[in-house]
Amino acid sequence: MAYSNYDATTTNKSKRSNRIYSDLNLSFTKNPATKDVAKVFDIQAIKRAVKNIILTNKYERPFNPDFGASLRDYLFENLTPPILIKIKDRVVTAIEDFEPRVQVEDVIVREDFDGNGVNITVSFLVIGTSEPITLTTFLQRVR
Repeated sequence: MAYSNYDATTTNKSKRSNRIYSDLNLSFTKNPATKDVAKVFDIQAIKRAVKNIILTNKYERPFNPDFGASLRDYLFENLTPPILIKIKDRVVTAIEDFEPRVQVEDVIVREDFDGNGVNITVSFLVIGTSEPITLTTFLQRVR
């Protein structure tokens, strides 16, 4: 499964909330000051967490077999409207179950026959803020 890494490499320290969340930069770039792995903050850290939930299949995480949305099950199906609704439902359920910092506003799932996959756009609110955040990812059949 391929996906864009743009959101994972940018950082954003937001003034919208009194909490600042942080996460490791999964491209493992080095922080020039500390010589340690760089971090992403706030909105970008939450976007990364939501994207990880979407891209993870159940039983991939040791000691947490229920984590993830298990969307690969649908990538080799005919992308009919009922399948797209099932994908949307799995995304919403997984985010609601595993990311308590956000409230899902909308999920849009569109098939991309030329790209051989699906585009998923998730709009959500970070708890304690009122500005909607949008995350777009592309799930692609690899085989």
